[in-house]
Amino acid sequence: MVDITERKLFLRDQIELPTSLKLSTREFLAGWNTALTLNAQQLEKKIDAQGWSFIKLAERLQASGVGETSQSAITSALRLALLRASNAIHAVQVEYIELTQYPWFFLARVRIFQCRILRCPVTAADDESLPAPIAPRQRRLPSNSDLLYPNFGSAMPQLKQMLISSKTAQVGPN
Repeated sequence: MVDITERKLFLRDQIELPTSLKLSTREFLAGWNTALTLNAQQLEKKIDAQGWSFIKLAERLQASGVGETSQSAITSALRLALLRASNAIHAVQVEYIELTQYPWFFLARVRIFQCRILRCPVTAADDESLPAPIAPRQRRLPSNSDLLYPNFGSAMPQLKQMLISSKTAQVGPN
């Protein structure tokens, strides 16, 4: 069994890596291996040195699991989180582990961040490739709104009068 801690790195089975990069891994789950000697920051440096890109995605995945021991609960939660990961994800790193001990079991909450490994380096986007900003919605009615919506707001004065008259009827004369 692999001892799972924060910053532990997991890689997909059949991902493409630079040929000169040698990683020692161990199978964790069908389709996922754990890196034995690296974390995500160390792998990122090695990938970047080879001219490839290591991209951390903003979306985090969270999962919970239970077990008789703390490590079995963490393993259960991590397996669920890995099953939720997209097929386009090449690696994940355990970002956060929260353990709660109950009399007969442990509850673990695990949060992982997802990473992609790409052959080409990622460069900053130029202004022309960025999408144009969306124009804000106009909050005013058109100038000819009284013609378009002749009854717009006409019920409000009637409702206000009904409310006032119902209050006076309830109170009544003394």
